[in-house]
Amino acid sequence: MNSELPDGCELSTDPARLDAELIHRWLSQDSYWALGRSREKQDEAIAHSLNFGVYDTASGAQLGYARVVTDRATFAWLCDVYVDRAARGRNLGTGLVAAIRDHLAPYGLRRVMLATADAHAVYAKVGFEPLADTEKWMLFGEQ
Repeated sequence: MNSELPDGCELSTDPARLDAELIHRWLSQDSYWALGRSREKQDEAIAHSLNFGVYDTASGAQLGYARVVTDRATFAWLCDVYVDRAARGRNLGTGLVAAIRDHLAPYGLRRVMLATADAHAVYAKVGFEPLADTEKWMLFGEQ
């Protein structure tokens, strides 16, 4: 499961390894999509999602995070993908997303969706493409 991650890094789906305080700080203070998200909301999101952490194998420090909301049958939403600023530039984001893609493959999902304002190239490297027909999709909630 770590084939796409750089040497010295490992991926885990074990929720007990997640540093929830760190994840909350990353997302609520340093992401454009979750600024100001409460710790309570973040903990709830973690509890109801399939979570992926990237860790330094030597120190055990968490370097990245992503979560997937899925029925494990037909659909998944990839969200909250974040790599610590100090660990960027090592292809951790691409490796994390590739590992998630591979982890989800056995489910035979029809769609894995995501939204990004600035990381299209990261997701394109692992097979994500822009929506061909955006007119089909609708949204309830914040734009």
